[in-house]
Amino acid sequence: MDVLCSVDVAAVRAEPKEDAERVTELLRGEPVRVEEQRDGWARIRTAYDYPGWVREDDLERGASGDPLEEARRLLGTPYLWGGLTERGIDCSGLVHIAHRRVGRLVPRDADQQEEAGTPVRHEELRRGDLITYAEEGETRATHIAFWLGDGRVLHATQRDGVDRVIEEDEPAQLKAMRRHVIRL
Repeated sequence: MDVLCSVDVAAVRAEPKEDAERVTELLRGEPVRVEEQRDGWARIRTAYDYPGWVREDDLERGASGDPLEEARRLLGTPYLWGGLTERGIDCSGLVHIAHRRVGRLVPRDADQQEEAGTPVRHEELRRGDLITYAEEGETRATHIAFWLGDGRVLHATQRDGVDRVIEEDEPAQLKAMRRHVIRL
């Protein structure tokens, strides 16, 4: 049975008891497979094939939600290269975590996300699609943003005094660096 982590962070234990060794953690929305249930505990296996025990109360059935709405919950979060949390996040981390919170695992970095996505023609662009960017001469994506529609994007950015997750009109400088439009 596949389920999702329903809390911000759930300890995964080596054995089904609170004082057992913590072997890893699950984050909200992370999908896991339940292999066994015992006395309020579930033996799980993560999407990364990592086994352990977690409290059944920390799990829920089925993926639900909109990655774009999850990304919006992070508006104002400081920009942090390599970050994945409310304490700091980068552009591809925002895409990764927004999808992860609704039970979809996507790659971590912008170039990997671009490769994993289905290409979309600019005329077919719709809310929640992703736009990848790169500076001239780059052979891979170096930035990624959610498309909101009406010329607006949502992304984690660090430029000219802006270093946080924001919604804004797609800046002309960024638009000139567009590579691809993708759908995950």
